[in-house]
Amino acid sequence: MSDIRLFGIRHHGPGSARSLAAALDAFRPDCLLIEGPPDADALIGLAAHDGMAPPVALLVYRPDQPRTCAFFPFAAFSPEWVAMRHGIAAGTTVRFIDLPQAIRLADGFGAPDRGPPAEAAPEPPAGEKPTPVPAAIRRDPLGELAAAAGYPDGERWWDALIEGRAGTDGDVFAAIAEAMAALRAEAEPDPDEAFREEAREAHMRTAIRKTAQAFARVAVVCGAWHVPALARHDARGQAGADTAILKGLPKTKVAAAWAPWSYERLAIASGYRAGVLSPEWYDTLWHHGDRVAARWLARAAALLRAEDLDASPASVIEAVRLAEALAGFRGRARPSLEDLDEAARATLCFADDAPMALIRRKLVIGERLGATPPDSPGTPVEADFAAQCRRLRWKPGTDAGEVTLDLRKETDLARSHFLNRLRLLGIPWGERRQARGRGTFKEAWFLAWKPEWVVELVAASAEGGTIAEAAAGRVRAQSRSATRVADLSGLIGTLLDADLAAATGDVIRALEDRAAVSADVFDLMEALPALAELARYGSVRASDTAPVLAVVRGLVPRAAAGLVAACQSLDDDAADAAKARIVAVSGAVALLEEPELAALWQEALRALADQEHVHGRVVGRAARLLFDARAIEAAEAGDRMRRALSRAAGALSAAAWIEGFLEDSGTVLIHGQGLLGVVDTWLCDLPPETFTELLPLVRRTFATLAAPERRAIGAALARPDGAGVGVEVGPEIFDAARAARVLPILRLLLGPEPAGQNGDTA
Repeated sequence: MSDIRLFGIRHHGPGSARSLAAALDAFRPDCLLIEGPPDADALIGLAAHDGMAPPVALLVYRPDQPRTCAFFPFAAFSPEWVAMRHGIAAGTTVRFIDLPQAIRLADGFGAPDRGPPAEAAPEPPAGEKPTPVPAAIRRDPLGELAAAAGYPDGERWWDALIEGRAGTDGDVFAAIAEAMAALRAEAEPDPDEAFREEAREAHMRTAIRKTAQAFARVAVVCGAWHVPALARHDARGQAGADTAILKGLPKTKVAAAWAPWSYERLAIASGYRAGVLSPEWYDTLWHHGDRVAARWLARAAALLRAEDLDASPASVIEAVRLAEALAGFRGRARPSLEDLDEAARATLCFADDAPMALIRRKLVIGERLGATPPDSPGTPVEADFAAQCRRLRWKPGTDAGEVTLDLRKETDLARSHFLNRLRLLGIPWGERRQARGRGTFKEAWFLAWKPEWVVELVAASAEGGTIAEAAAGRVRAQSRSATRVADLSGLIGTLLDADLAAATGDVIRALEDRAAVSADVFDLMEALPALAELARYGSVRASDTAPVLAVVRGLVPRAAAGLVAACQSLDDDAADAAKARIVAVSGAVALLEEPELAALWQEALRALADQEHVHGRVVGRAARLLFDARAIEAAEAGDRMRRALSRAAGALSAAAWIEGFLEDSGTVLIHGQGLLGVVDTWLCDLPPETFTELLPLVRRTFATLAAPERRAIGAALARPDGAGVGVEVGPEIFDAARAARVLPILRLLLGPEPAGQNGDTA
């Protein structure tokens, strides 16, 4: 008979790991069975590789559906990781025994019709009411034990009794098994998970029986909850029952790989069901258990000093003493995280929440990121990603920071291409920021890596063998499904940024096809600004922008031809949106500096400004754009304003026109000859009841003007002679003596008068 021992552990528990290591040293098993995916048995040996640095995770996925996957994280203090390393070092056979992911990821597994028929509960004796199973036990078994022991939650109870223990005796596993047996006797499984759990435990029992036939001493490492179920592996009739549960389960093809992980993703706050509250604290417990208080508080003080906060060695010593005293008062052999938290708050942070938040983020949850060996199995895209990172001298990490790239430099340009390609794959490692300084050759990025993006790298393998090929394939698929021209214009910009020339040509052809049949003028207008910017500045990236310019030259005439018709019958919200599009297209046309396109667009704006039945905001903005482009003079602008503000136009329409004409800039009133007088006369002639009705609209319009502009307008209106709102600036308001005071300063700034030049110059 084989000697089979079950070791129930808490996933990612350093106390469990320490006790397990001691128990395995004493037992010396011939075979070590671990709760984990058998699909990854071939990768167990890499756990001892010098390049493997936890936290890491086993990724098991379906090659045909890469996003259908499962992660199995491990930290240095995870009992399963300790067991793997122990078995490899001792030359012991190590296997995973959980239900294979080939079954769990298969279509149809766990469907309602897959489980065995539910057995009816036995009827209670006559006159007795059935005893309800406590809902709390079903939701949180450890929480019930914690409540009975006076702890606020199961995590803190387990931490105090198991993880914080200084001893390594094996009796703890017997106590855990007894506690779990009592809990399972009272708890009912979740109906939605019942069949999945039965299948998992049936497979683990089957693996134990099979292993016992070949090995004399077998150690089984599994979650504590499963220990009572696995202890029945040799019960009479259990083998037949397990075979019946596993019979006919669906299967699919899967692949496995190691992937870097992080403590942030290991924390339960990330949504990981088997996570822990404090990964970095558990790491400190695992590596520095004998002097955990001094180590943790010294690191806390270093963090505060790095932020220019006071944290002297004397304060650290006092904090250690306080933490040890608190632990003694509470009957603990050494300080817990609760004790250290209170000590740091009192002596290092002076009850301030801000530095405590920093300490908890860095030293309780942590920002550690693991690493896997360069030669570990992975997909082609993962291999290309690693190669690109080495070539660009970048390493994915949890340390976030901002970088500024100079696109004139070859390496920085390649980095920009790389980050943009990753964004196309749904991996926003870099987030674009506004670059400081002048010049279109600068790009600012904020870099922050998340380990779960390895799933996107795996999924990208279905669309190409490299980052560039996968990104191009992803964009081609998006262009085929896009229905709006504006969406395609955004893709072109991203493709140029990513230097994917072949895919850019495909998307441009798709855009031309959509634009040729599109009747949505506003859609065409939304596409123009981005395309114009690409055509104007794309050369900074050494990209060929001639095809983009050709598209723009085709879109501007179509937008101009349909502008007036598109602006008919707009309500207030639609008018605001149309006005924004018109302003954007006007800026795009000005950016291109092509007289033919500018003349064509100004002709469309003039036609729009002449409309009497289009929303006033749109007409007013069209007139203003013509005035800014010097397509109409101040006199004509004044005539248009007088007609718009006449009594026949209606008060509400006049207010809308003024809003469209003046919004966001008052310089047109300050320097436009006579325009301020026109507005002033219109307001003064309004009947009192109409003035009261329009006052909120006028106030809203003038609120968009800058404060200096409002002051200048107010000063002009306040002049008693009314010259401030006149058509011309007369000599009566020109102070020659005051103007002469600045001439010496101007001469000093502009330099000496050139030789041979006559006359007084400033």
